[in-house]
Amino acid sequence: MFLKYIVNNNKYQNVNQLLKQEFQISSRLLHKLIINQHVMLNDITIDTRNSVKIGDVVTVNLDFEETSENITPINMKLDIIYEDDALLVLNKPAGIAIHPSVLHYEDSLANGVKFYFESINLKRKIRPVNRLDSNTSGLVVFAKNEYIQECLITQMKDNTFKKEYIAIAVGHFDKPTGIINLPIARKENSIIERCISKYGQEAITKYNVLKEINNLSIVKCVLKTGRTHQIRVHMSAIGHPLLGDKMYGSSSDLINRQALHSYKISFIHPITQNNIELISDIPDDMKVLIR
Repeated sequence: MFLKYIVNNNKYQNVNQLLKQEFQISSRLLHKLIINQHVMLNDITIDTRNSVKIGDVVTVNLDFEETSENITPINMKLDIIYEDDALLVLNKPAGIAIHPSVLHYEDSLANGVKFYFESINLKRKIRPVNRLDSNTSGLVVFAKNEYIQECLITQMKDNTFKKEYIAIAVGHFDKPTGIINLPIARKENSIIERCISKYGQEAITKYNVLKEINNLSIVKCVLKTGRTHQIRVHMSAIGHPLLGDKMYGSSSDLINRQALHSYKISFIHPITQNNIELISDIPDDMKVLIR
């Protein structure tokens, strides 16, 4: 995969300045590109101190052979929603972690992605862009190189990368729409659990109640920030924990996990600059409760 820029003005003193401003390449990645001789000016390999003039063509090769040696490739069925040279987007089922761990060394989504990459002879690190809890289902984006990962993480920070969820919450809301702005911190003496704390990081969730069924509410949640367990913590904090959420509410006979699904993402493709919008169907264990 290549980035290409044809110089059409005199505002850049050198290639280094051009790449940082036109493509927002980080200094760390730029150094990696230079030492691997992946930057060219008019088809000649250069370092980035070279000056440029109108008509010059700057090309960057973004592809490196990489490995994730700590991840074992495991053949598993992957629900591929979208794929191109830059990205792989999967629909993650509930009950599977994104990363391997001590208890799930060979049954994470990353294990399956590594096997898939090797099957298509793609030697890349496993680079998830967004994260979902093990028991949350839905869309997960994997970048196929470091530049794509950097671009999409930047979009998440400036809220260009949009994430929308469907949740089933307990009870009926006083207001059909609202914004929850409550800071979230790690709970004392816990590695996993989070809580509302004035010392926490800013966390903002916009919600919209779509439907009420018995004592449940079907809610669309849009994240303005991306804190760990954000929707689960926020819904619990306002008195409407997610159905089946044993950590922030209680278990349920209706579903054996928290009823949360990442159903829609949208972002600007780092290479084409097109807007990408992807939707994942509601999984059966939630769909049966929504009908």
